[in-house]
Amino acid sequence: MKTITFEIESKVNELLDVLDVDIEHIQESLSRLNELRGLIVKRDERAMGELLESIQTESGVYVNSDSKRQSIRKELAGFLGFELKNMTLTALEDVLEGEKRVELSERKEKLKPLVEQLKKEHLRTSMLLSDCARFNSLLLRNILNPGNTETVTYSSNGVTKRYRDKSLMNLQF
Repeated sequence: MKTITFEIESKVNELLDVLDVDIEHIQESLSRLNELRGLIVKRDERAMGELLESIQTESGVYVNSDSKRQSIRKELAGFLGFELKNMTLTALEDVLEGEKRVELSERKEKLKPLVEQLKKEHLRTSMLLSDCARFNSLLLRNILNPGNTETVTYSSNGVTKRYRDKSLMNLQF
């Protein structure tokens, strides 16, 4: 099975191009997640809106790339006699030889750490958003809840002060 037919080689070339697009997309996504976290901290709503708008417009390009990758994967599975679920980069790498195998290995080695980093950055961003939501909720509850049974504040030296039956803000006009 080491002989590569023209159809397989053509599909492998297409797959390599799609993997290059995937690598570029992941790098852009990492950059955007970092930018988004910075904008969240700065509370720059206008810039966040622009960033999210640009992400939405460019998401169509990636959807096309994803569908193309799946199509190539399906065709390669058919050519090589694999089940679709078993058609992975590693399985394809085992079948290929020479220059195409090296090129595929290089793309795979670039993708692996990028995907791991993307998972970490996504988690960090979701944790930041979760903390912001929790903090905003807590802040609103303490400001607007006059029936709060206990309010805790901290002095400049870190000592806690407890105020019972006091709200942070008097809502009477």
